[in-house]
Amino acid sequence: METRTHISVQDLSVYFDELRVLTDISIDIPDHKITVIIGPSGCGKTTLLKSLNRLLDPLDGVRVGGRVLVDGIDIYDPRTEVTEVRKKMGLLSQRPQVLPMSIYDNVAYGPRIHNHIDKKRLGEIVEHYLHMAGLWEEVKDRLGEPASRLSVGQQQRLCLARGLAVGPEIILGDEPTSALDPQSSQNVERRLIELKEEYTVIVVTHILRQAKRIADYIAFLYLGELVEHGPAAEVFANPKNPRTRAYLTGEIS
Repeated sequence: METRTHISVQDLSVYFDELRVLTDISIDIPDHKITVIIGPSGCGKTTLLKSLNRLLDPLDGVRVGGRVLVDGIDIYDPRTEVTEVRKKMGLLSQRPQVLPMSIYDNVAYGPRIHNHIDKKRLGEIVEHYLHMAGLWEEVKDRLGEPASRLSVGQQQRLCLARGLAVGPEIILGDEPTSALDPQSSQNVERRLIELKEEYTVIVVTHILRQAKRIADYIAFLYLGELVEHGPAAEVFANPKNPRTRAYLTGEIS
């Protein structure tokens, strides 16, 4: 079955003042798959991820060239409404950033703002997305407690539930397990694998073992260039570019 392209990146270059951080990146990101962006530290992985929902916009001195099409719409077209772009995407940061309110209110926050929902329906929404994040059984008896009392791993899954509750199409993860213990990392990975059935998932990681566990599609960046991309099984088993091979074997890091 042919895979639909959800995001098409075309000749994307990003400059921080005069420094070119990304150079002519072109890649089609498939729908309902986990695309993992790998590469050494400082190669532009997070910059590429943030360019997909215009999180680079507020930064001074940043210039973006090229196009990023989401559902066929160029998000860098001046006529495109940025808030609509961002509503399509949920973001998991390296460290969870829970809101200073209860567990329940963290998940209910987005639906409350965007919709007029009665209390019963809101409760159903909160339960649904906590289930999706794999957190409901752990917190169902303490929904009124401050979210800050949760463990770091639980907070990350709460952030995932909060992001899903606003109805995105795409989940972006910027090294979402880097601050977590192994068990919590495994929980987040399991959730992401389950969620690709309904969402397009894009994850930045510096952990090759993690990429091998969760990736359907791989994009390898090196010094701001997209060196190689393709189905994960093919890239890991038979990398076509010598730099990809060197990175996967640990010769460059």
